[in-house]
Amino acid sequence: MYLVLMGLPGAGKGTQAEKIVEQYGIPHISTGDMFRAAIKEGTPLGLEAKSYMDSGNLVPDEVTIGIVRERLAKDDCEKGFLLDGFPRTVAQAEALEAILDELNRPIDYVLNVSVATEKLMDRLTGRRICPECGTTYHVIFNPPKVEGKCDKDCAELIQRKDDNEETVRTRLEVNIEQSKPLLDFYEEKGYLKSIDGNQEINNVFSDINSLIGGLAK
Repeated sequence: MYLVLMGLPGAGKGTQAEKIVEQYGIPHISTGDMFRAAIKEGTPLGLEAKSYMDSGNLVPDEVTIGIVRERLAKDDCEKGFLLDGFPRTVAQAEALEAILDELNRPIDYVLNVSVATEKLMDRLTGRRICPECGTTYHVIFNPPKVEGKCDKDCAELIQRKDDNEETVRTRLEVNIEQSKPLLDFYEEKGYLKSIDGNQEINNVFSDINSLIGGLAK
């Protein structure tokens, strides 16, 4: 099974990726992992990517796409993969189509874990951190025993600046705007499958399982 996983920040994409990989034994391939592996192996493209990253610049598309091509051509991807974090643009999606045509490994589904924006706001703004020991809480999903106090050292919990409502809303708006052309591209291709991420974690996975289970070989 050849899958692409999409979803906005807070949608639970990472959790579902872990479950898919555990259930089906396919490699979970993220952009960051690919870069790290290529750099560690010392491939020409990996070294080129490292030079851009070391200087604080974005890695150009042609380098990223080359690294993706090398990774997807490896033997462990022959029976399937879960691609996460790539593509991010329609140009990258078109390049991925060409790569997969070459490899005769066509995409089965693009899974988009969809969650209502206000629910994402609740998830992303609810995080609280202990400034003393670093323990992380969530006001809804993992609250401390005493409101606003760390269970371990009773320190006053804080909200990080990038977790405040204004920052989170802006981040979501940017992500929605950037992902829409890509979702439209895959909708037109017939690959896109929307997964209701508003449910409990295991129910979300059950829906994914119902969809992709028939692809297992």
